[in-house]
Amino acid sequence: MTANRSFEDLVAEGAAEPTEGWDFSWFEGRATEARPSWGYARSAGERLVQAQAALDIQTGGGEVLDFALSGAEPARPPAVAATEGWPPNVAKATSLLRPRGVVVVAAPDDAPLPFADEAFDLVLSRHPVRPYWDEIARVLRPGGTYFAQHVGPASVFELVEYFLGPQPDEVRAGRDPGRERADAEAAGLEVADLRAERLRMEFHDVGAVVHFLRKVVWMVPGFTVESYEPQLRALHERIRREGSFVAHSSRHLFDARKPAR
Repeated sequence: MTANRSFEDLVAEGAAEPTEGWDFSWFEGRATEARPSWGYARSAGERLVQAQAALDIQTGGGEVLDFALSGAEPARPPAVAATEGWPPNVAKATSLLRPRGVVVVAAPDDAPLPFADEAFDLVLSRHPVRPYWDEIARVLRPGGTYFAQHVGPASVFELVEYFLGPQPDEVRAGRDPGRERADAEAAGLEVADLRAERLRMEFHDVGAVVHFLRKVVWMVPGFTVESYEPQLRALHERIRREGSFVAHSSRHLFDARKPAR
C-alpha cells in the first residue's frame, strides 16, 4: 500500500527503478491501464504461425515479441529478426530473444532498416516512435503483412499537460490514424483493417508517475524529479486528497498488406 507513504519515499522509489525494456509489471498495484480489445500480442502470435520470415521493428526489451513467439510455438517462423535503437534495450532484447533464435540488430529508429528488399513476409511493431512506411513496404515481400499497434493522438495528455501546460492543436493531433493510413497507402500498402480505442489509465501514487515519465521519455522531454518537484508535490497531495490521477491512452491497430504481384 502506498496511500500513507511520504512524498520523498515514493519519489525515491520511482526514481531508482531501472527503465530498460517494456516490462510494466513494477506498476502492479500502483497504476493501471485498460488494454485494447484486439489483444495485440496474442494476435501477433497468430500471425507468426503463418509466417516464414518475420521482423519486429523497435522491439524494446523484446518482451512483446517473446510473448507472441511463445503463442506461436511450435509453428514459429524459421527466420525471425528484431531491431532496437536504444543500447540498454538492445542488450535486454538480445538476452531474452537469443534463446528463441531471434537475431536482434541494433538500428537507430530513424534510419533505414538494415535488411534486403522483400526479406520478410510479416513485419510487426508495437508502439513505434513513428512508422517509416517506405522502409516497411521495401522489406515486405509481395503479399506480406504489416501488423502493428501504434500510439494514437493525444495519448496520456492529461498527464503531459499537467506538467507542460496546454499543448498546441498540431501536437495534440500528431499520430493521427487517418493520416497514417494515407501515408501507408502512399508507400504502396493496402490497409485491410484500422481500429482505434481510447483507454482509461490510473496512477495511484506519485512514485508511479515518476517511473512512468522516466520510462516513456517522450511524454515530458527532459523530465527529472528535481526540475518538476513542485508539480510532483502538488500531484502527491492531489492523489492523497482525491484518489488516483486519471488519464487516457490512445491506441490503434494497423493491418496492412503489400499487394501481390
